[in-house]
Amino acid sequence: MLSLLSAAPVRALDYPPPLSFSNAELTGQDFSGQELRAAEFSNANLELTDFSHADVRGAIFSGSVATEADFHGADFTTGMLDSVKFDRTNLRDAILADTILFRSTFEKVDITGADFSGAILDGAQVRKLCETASGVNATTGIATRDSLGCP
Repeated sequence: MLSLLSAAPVRALDYPPPLSFSNAELTGQDFSGQELRAAEFSNANLELTDFSHADVRGAIFSGSVATEADFHGADFTTGMLDSVKFDRTNLRDAILADTILFRSTFEKVDITGADFSGAILDGAQVRKLCETASGVNATTGIATRDSLGCP
């Protein structure tokens, strides 16, 4: 029988602190392919920034501007992307499963193959995204329209 008392204690030093880019000017930066789990990008300027294929699971992008940013194939699972301005942004094949997206705006966004399974969106956002939703996510195999619950 395994005793809970015999398990090795978890120390805070076993996990590095999350990266913080809050209030940062990051226009045109290249974060492509990087592991940025639980990083914080609150109130950051992310215009023209490349996050393609980045691992941003659990990251916070609250109140940021992501105009013309590239999130192609990025994994945002369980992230918080509330009040983010996604204008002319590439979200192709992004995974937004179980992500909070309240009050974010989506103007001329490419969501082909994006997976929104379990994401928290308001009705107006869903209707807007369903207007152009198409494709199947290359990683999860989930159709964009199905993940949004489009009619």
